[in-house]
Amino acid sequence: MKHHRSIAAVAVLLPALAFAACNRDAPSLEDAPVDEPAASVATPPLPEGAQAFSLLGEPLFPNPAAPDIAAQQAEDIDVARADYEADPDDADAIIWLGRRIGYTGLYREAIDVFSEGIEKHPGDARMYRHRGHRWISVREFDRAIEDLSHAAALEEGAPDEVEPDGQPNARGIPTSTLQSNIHYHLALAHYLKGDFEAALPAYEDYIAVTTNPDQLVAISHWWYMALRRLGRDEEAAAVLEPVTADLDVIENTSYHQLLLMYRGEIEADELWDPAQEDPSGVAIACGVATWHLYNGREELAEEMYRRILEGSGWAGFGYIAAEAEIARLQAG
Repeated sequence: MKHHRSIAAVAVLLPALAFAACNRDAPSLEDAPVDEPAASVATPPLPEGAQAFSLLGEPLFPNPAAPDIAAQQAEDIDVARADYEADPDDADAIIWLGRRIGYTGLYREAIDVFSEGIEKHPGDARMYRHRGHRWISVREFDRAIEDLSHAAALEEGAPDEVEPDGQPNARGIPTSTLQSNIHYHLALAHYLKGDFEAALPAYEDYIAVTTNPDQLVAISHWWYMALRRLGRDEEAAAVLEPVTADLDVIENTSYHQLLLMYRGEIEADELWDPAQEDPSGVAIACGVATWHLYNGREELAEEMYRRILEGSGWAGFGYIAAEAEIARLQAG
């Protein structure tokens, strides 16, 4: 698949960190040029076109989009690139170019764009927020944590702002904000590393800026799972208290259904029975598998995680979480 050139004109794709590297301290971004983040010299280079190594050591390549979607993505990138070229220092133009490239699965090039944005706008938390998201996509969790922690520090005490959707929902109503997205992705990076305790403060910071049901169910799902993994069942049950069946959830319906399952209002097999069908949604499949895991059904959970990894949606957070669980099981 042919790649677009990044605006930083980086000639070689940066190496991805393997699973073991994700659990070591990453080199400080302060010690490297901001448009070329530090990389582990011990990590082998990616094959041409690959965006990352999976946590199981397999190279990951962008999935081809359907022709109509690919055409729309190309058009969106052309518009974003034209806006950037008209004003290369404009922060919004940089962000949208990086976001549009990222939607195609070219996460390394998106990272390059946000890195140039950080060089030009080091005080703009949005650059770190978006680059942190894409570090998660390529399994470089320590770098994600560093970027997102810096974004949170930049935003501390500032008024929150709605984050415009790059892929609007059916109602055309944005459901997230800059600060909620910073805390969400920061908590997620800790969770994916298996550091559930470290994720908890970010969940608390997220809930403090929550303003709608979509935000509530998104954070409650991961927060509940982290607490259950820590054996803090009473605190986990308290997370479920605000979640009711009649919430007006626009986007995050999978998380809403999972939370109702955790409350006992939906049977797990109603959401996904792996004996009968493939998972229709990776988020739901991962949630069901993890529910079995912390309820003591480890073999069933492992089977479910492996079924998830038979799919191709490797950039989904549920997929990455399943991958992390299998990697931890293999590591003993």
